[in-house]
Amino acid sequence: MTNPDSIELIKKLVSFDTTSRESNLMVIDFIREYLANLGISSDIIHSEDGNKANLYATVGEHRSPGIMLSGHTDVVPIDGQEWDSNPFEVLEKDGKLFGRGTSDMKSFIAITLAMLPRFMERGLKTPLHLAFSYDEEVGCIGVRRLIDKLNGMPIKPAMCIVGEPTSMQVITGHKGKRSYNVHVRGYEAHSSLAPFGVNAIEFGAMFISKLRSIAERIQAEGPFDELYDVPYTTVHTGVISGGTQLNIVPKDCKIEFEFRYVGEEDPVALEEEIRSFARDGLEPDMRAIQPNTGISIDLINDMPGLEMDLDEEVVSFVKGLAERNDHAKVAFGTEAGLFKERAGIPTVVCGPGSIDQAHKPNEFIELEQIKAGEAFFERLMDRICAN
Repeated sequence: MTNPDSIELIKKLVSFDTTSRESNLMVIDFIREYLANLGISSDIIHSEDGNKANLYATVGEHRSPGIMLSGHTDVVPIDGQEWDSNPFEVLEKDGKLFGRGTSDMKSFIAITLAMLPRFMERGLKTPLHLAFSYDEEVGCIGVRRLIDKLNGMPIKPAMCIVGEPTSMQVITGHKGKRSYNVHVRGYEAHSSLAPFGVNAIEFGAMFISKLRSIAERIQAEGPFDELYDVPYTTVHTGVISGGTQLNIVPKDCKIEFEFRYVGEEDPVALEEEIRSFARDGLEPDMRAIQPNTGISIDLINDMPGLEMDLDEEVVSFVKGLAERNDHAKVAFGTEAGLFKERAGIPTVVCGPGSIDQAHKPNEFIELEQIKAGEAFFERLMDRICAN
């Protein structure tokens, strides 16, 4: 049977609309007050505009490295989705809890909070650090300010568990991601005089064609990592816009693209290949007609991938807690790569719920997954508590 406190906390956390475009301060204030009632103080790390915040707290001895439990408080929008119930009011039905964030990933945070009194009653030999962030769903933005704080601390956590939904399987790697905005600046002319203009859409199309050819080459030649469902780096164009009307040679074309790369891929080299094609393959033809044309490519988000060696202590430790010997890698990004690469904290991903249910209408988590998450924490108590 699941802990009633876990269920109640899941319901409470889901009731806060923390869609990434909204403030998360209400849920952060709730968690801060909950921890304060247990005698635990929290550090609140606000966003630059003060409208959002991370929370960092330590349970137990502050002068020991300890174990960090990490989760994000924001959720994806419900816009355009057809739900059978109120997304921000948990519905329990058929052994499942339905609601936005039940799987991704408020249940992990709720279970963590619900189990804290037990950890404290049994007496912690090793401290727990809680790291709850904002704006993970829009590029792992908020956690970067929290990492700045961690890097300024005399003692950092020895390891980190990011509780994204993995059905309690230990995840030792995920792809990195870089996303870009491209602006192709052409030159307007009447369409009857098209050769005297620089058609931004046509040059944009050639740019996209190059991205496609790179994607096909990588798919054929690698590098490959067979632990991923898609075992190679992907290059994807997601948005294109340009032009005003048919009889005007379009002056502007805007493109958004990304690549999600495996560990053996060099993202810097891949980016340079794309930039050099624009610089050397397209711009000379554009500027031969009109010098003030060109292509700008702006990196808008850089999320490092996660690659953990299987002999790292955090891997065997968390496998023991999950009572599973297997491991996997996932294509979706998490904050784990940032903790490892920018804070130097060995990190794995392991949490209740399935990513297959995330971001969808009628998102849910099975009660069995909540029980599995609670059992995980019971085993953690046996490892790090005095009694």
